[in-house]
Amino acid sequence: MNRTQLLEAAVGILAVVLVVGMLWRWRARRHLVRRLASVISRLEGTDRVDVVGRGRLETSLAALERAAGAGSLRVSDAQVAVDRLADAFRLIGHGIIVCDENGDVVFRNARADELVGDRLHEALAGEAVARLLEDAVDGRAGEEQLELFGPPHRTLHLTAAPLVNDARLVGAAAVIEDVSERRRLEAVRRDFVANISHELKTPVGALGLLAETLAGEDDPDVAARLAERMQTEAFRVGRIIEDLLDLSRIEAEEAPLREPVPVHLVLAEAAERVRSVAEHRGIRIEVHEPPRRMNVLGDRRQLVSAVHSLVENAVTYSDEGGEVVLDTRTNGRWVEVTVSDTGVGIPARDLERIFERFYRVDRARARDTGGTGLGLAIVRHVAGNHGGEVRVQSQEGRGSTFTLRLPSGPGPVGVAAPDAEAG
Repeated sequence: MNRTQLLEAAVGILAVVLVVGMLWRWRARRHLVRRLASVISRLEGTDRVDVVGRGRLETSLAALERAAGAGSLRVSDAQVAVDRLADAFRLIGHGIIVCDENGDVVFRNARADELVGDRLHEALAGEAVARLLEDAVDGRAGEEQLELFGPPHRTLHLTAAPLVNDARLVGAAAVIEDVSERRRLEAVRRDFVANISHELKTPVGALGLLAETLAGEDDPDVAARLAERMQTEAFRVGRIIEDLLDLSRIEAEEAPLREPVPVHLVLAEAAERVRSVAEHRGIRIEVHEPPRRMNVLGDRRQLVSAVHSLVENAVTYSDEGGEVVLDTRTNGRWVEVTVSDTGVGIPARDLERIFERFYRVDRARARDTGGTGLGLAIVRHVAGNHGGEVRVQSQEGRGSTFTLRLPSGPGPVGVAAPDAEAG
């Protein structure tokens, strides 16, 4: 083979290589365009594969940029929606826990952390929630009521359900609701209805029997005694209704009028309301009058009602010849009004319940003296309305001391002894 033939063969081989290279490049370019089309279709959420067809690579890249931008906006919008939903869940008073389809927790709000924590009874709640979520991931919704004896005592209502998107299970959610307060209020309501029915049934029944007896009585002396007894029972019914109205009014006035109220006037008026009953029973009421410049912020009518209830309670549970003492002390920020008696005292087992409506330590004594069982409940609500508190110290057989603690009013007040300052 001469030199010319070798040159022609080399040129032919080079031409073949060039053609093959161009074909390979064209096929690679076409494959790349198809791949880009597939990516664009997924980004746009369409079922079409040939989104850009046989256009140039630059056209495909431009389409990809547009699809990526739109996809980025959708992701951003989705993230905003997720963040908004998470913020809303944080504001909800229920505990919320969300897991994925594998059962792994992906979200829980702060309330869930409070109710399902590390302490023993909270761990029990956590086990119950995990069990319900496991069932929900398997497609079974469920609910459970859980009693946790604490402390504090809690009643939790647990609910879990599957999360489904386009007929596909994507996870599960559990809601933890603390129904302790609702259960307590329901119990209080039931007790209130039962107690008021009992309290009214006794005097109303007595009035009916007395009236029936009086209708057939010819003896004037007996008729007079029956009429006097009817007056007593009617007065008792009236007292119950009056105290119920006072309690209802005080409960409704959660934010009473706040004005400076002289403490010495509150003590004087409250003591005067009870003085005639106390003198009739031979009980002495001693008022240690505070400085006239001492005052508290609040509603005078409510404050008088609260102190009157404390004094009346002290008189009710004091024996003949006993003594009830009203005193005050302050540290400039708080004023404490104390009502002490030398009466029968309160058993330790009853101290936590004496501020409940109609609860009485000695029902027979209270009934004989006309007590309604609402006085201390009124005191508790007045203290709460004024941002204060009421405390009790008592020893059975040696008397009790109730302390009503209230915010001090503006202006100068009496200087308290170091050991008598309100905390």
